[in-house]
Amino acid sequence: MAFVLPPLPFDKTAFGDVMSAETFDYHHGKHHNAYVGKANDMVKGTDLEGASLSKVIVAAKDKGNKGLFNNAAQIWNHTFFWHCLSPEAQTIPSSLEERINADFGSVADMKDKLKAEAVGHFGSGWAWLVLNGDKLEITSLHDADSPVAHDGMKPLLTLDVWEHAYYIDYRNARPDYLSTVLDKAINWEFVAQNLDGKGTDRADQEG
Repeated sequence: MAFVLPPLPFDKTAFGDVMSAETFDYHHGKHHNAYVGKANDMVKGTDLEGASLSKVIVAAKDKGNKGLFNNAAQIWNHTFFWHCLSPEAQTIPSSLEERINADFGSVADMKDKLKAEAVGHFGSGWAWLVLNGDKLEITSLHDADSPVAHDGMKPLLTLDVWEHAYYIDYRNARPDYLSTVLDKAINWEFVAQNLDGKGTDRADQEG
């Protein structure tokens, strides 16, 4: 067995001007796929061959194997990101809205804070809405870093702020990309599911 490129959970043409098929061709078909190939090459013949993706990520971090960590974590990060997207605008489930209101004041305030974190993130990386204990928090992680590698950081929602996520459709306008995705393309049902603390499992795969 080896890691595979998971299919997109939607048609790549479904988002119209929000996110183009060309973006998915590059972002999923080339970038995500390249991480899969490199990670498979790196674990082949090692004691991590056959281990789950999440276990490889943690082990690579513990061993200081940056190359394997970066590629394995990017497989997981991207898989999780695709599940965070919806081509149709969704109403936020009440269970999630209540938690957001309790920790941020309102959905609008949460979106503003998440967007500010993503816009202000220097260089490449990911902005995250996470569950830390009983509290929702917003943070960002650099490059390929992932909540999978951090104890107590349970992922709910992520926004990809690597340039390849938005350059084709938005050029260098990261704020426009983030506003559009947050307002029109989030799978809030998936985000709400992750309140159970099992978000890591939903983007994991066996090796």
